[in-house]
Amino acid sequence: MNLALRKSLQTSVPQTQFGPFRLLSALPWLVLAAAMRVIAFGGGAVALPAIIVANLAVLQAFLATATRSIEAEGGQTGFGHLDFTEQFQLMRVVLWRIVGLMLAATAALAAAGFTGMAPDMLYGIDGMAFDQHSVTGKFWSAFIAALVLLILIGAERNRGRVGLFAALREFARRWYWLGGAVLVLAIAYLGLSVVQGWVRSAIWNFWQTSEASQFIKNLIYFVFIFGFAMLRLWMSLAILTYGLKQSYIHDN
Repeated sequence: MNLALRKSLQTSVPQTQFGPFRLLSALPWLVLAAAMRVIAFGGGAVALPAIIVANLAVLQAFLATATRSIEAEGGQTGFGHLDFTEQFQLMRVVLWRIVGLMLAATAALAAAGFTGMAPDMLYGIDGMAFDQHSVTGKFWSAFIAALVLLILIGAERNRGRVGLFAALREFARRWYWLGGAVLVLAIAYLGLSVVQGWVRSAIWNFWQTSEASQFIKNLIYFVFIFGFAMLRLWMSLAILTYGLKQSYIHDN
């Protein structure tokens, strides 16, 4: 994190705004991620490549949202000045670091006998934008989101060098505020999941009973899927950025 951003996090009052144009920067990546998730669900030889592309697209959406969220706080970041190739190279490296962590967590839980919980660790990135099916998965995705944010901040500070273990150490050093932010975010994920379930049921009933055109039905479903995905990303960044700011304030 550069000095200007750090000072902003230390001194500014959160002014995160959720204007529609700020949200749209992540939308193309979320559309790609959703399409790849559908392909992966179909199984076959393309499932694994589709999962990889979906996770990378979620990370790209996270990067776009992080840039807007930091700027909305009054901070400064160089993420928005990266061209597509630079962004892709950065997030590709981040992806493999996080995938390695998710695989290690999955193997550790499986070895410890928690075979039912272990697969949830593989959805850590996916759960930052899309609804996780388990409570454990929601807490894990909240932690992964915090770790990705720390990795991005560390990469900006260290001229693009991505350090997973450095991010883990930073999280441990700031565990009180960032750990609290992760806890709040996981609870927010749980609440949002309940609301999303209610809306999903309402939309399903609408599909079954309404005489509206197929275009209107598809449009409503599109807004539902990507509206909640973008809301989840913005909520993640708003909570985590606030927790990080508090950790800097109480460093002094």
